[in-house]
Amino acid sequence: MYRLNLPQYEIKITKRNGKPFILDSLRRKYVSLTPEEWVRQHFVHFLIEHKGYPPSLLTNEVELRVGDKRLRCDSVLYNREAQPVMIIEYKAPTISLTQRVFDQISVYNMLLHVDYLVISNGLQHYCCRMDYENNTYTFLTDIPNYGDL
Repeated sequence: MYRLNLPQYEIKITKRNGKPFILDSLRRKYVSLTPEEWVRQHFVHFLIEHKGYPPSLLTNEVELRVGDKRLRCDSVLYNREAQPVMIIEYKAPTISLTQRVFDQISVYNMLLHVDYLVISNGLQHYCCRMDYENNTYTFLTDIPNYGDL
């Protein structure tokens, strides 16, 4: 797999029918190892082990519904009152983080109305804080620690 701009961790990989699967500690199961999943697992580990995010407040593969349409957030962070606080969108390392990726996460945010939007391809990471009162957002220089949210 790809070398990422994220800390290393003890990765658990297995094979099923000759295909690789990686352990998703949040879903507590092995999932197909795709380049995007490689980024997700590294980023989640980074949030938990290096930024202090409680694993019990993070979820992967969150389904949203708009009428008959189903959308899927890659990861969502909740606060202790079970309100969404952050949406995280992952892309494979070979995918550029373009305006299209920001548009995608913005659609999810129309439904969840979170304080933070994060996108990562494992090499680059962007985080912005939403300001709904002034209808603006600010890009942060780093992913905030959980205690600073």
